[in-house]
Amino acid sequence: MRIGLYPGTFDPVTLGHLDIISRATLLVDRLVIGVAINRDKGPLFSLEERVAMIEAECKTISKSTGCEIVAHPFENLLIDCARDVNARIIIRGLRAVADFEYEYQMVGMNRVLDNTVETVFLMAEAEHQAIASKLVKEIARLDGNVSHFVTLAVNKALADKLAKS
Repeated sequence: MRIGLYPGTFDPVTLGHLDIISRATLLVDRLVIGVAINRDKGPLFSLEERVAMIEAECKTISKSTGCEIVAHPFENLLIDCARDVNARIIIRGLRAVADFEYEYQMVGMNRVLDNTVETVFLMAEAEHQAIASKLVKEIARLDGNVSHFVTLAVNKALADKLAKS
């Protein structure tokens, strides 16, 4: 069984993330969405909320592709998370050249830590390349329309969360 790991904070999950997830399912039999705890980033959504959003948004993708998709919270090194879930492939989404420079360094470090795990880069579709969770949250905080960047359910979760803060 080919197991892939797609890590991120997913705060919140965007259409760009879902595009990468959908295309990653063509490469693996089981896709683990590694939801990083990453307290340093100060996420808007709790870990539990982010995992629930991923699970809800991936049900349709899993059903249509036949690929098992599971959410897996992690706080350790990415390469250790890959080992924990028996992934031999790490999926990384790229939006721009700046992403590649950082990701290139990560691949080099991960290869030293465990050269049996490969990293595969998937480019976001053109219509999703500008989407970043950080920008989605900023637009939503300023009462902007984020419906072009997230699903209806995530849009509602954002509005509800921001109304409470």
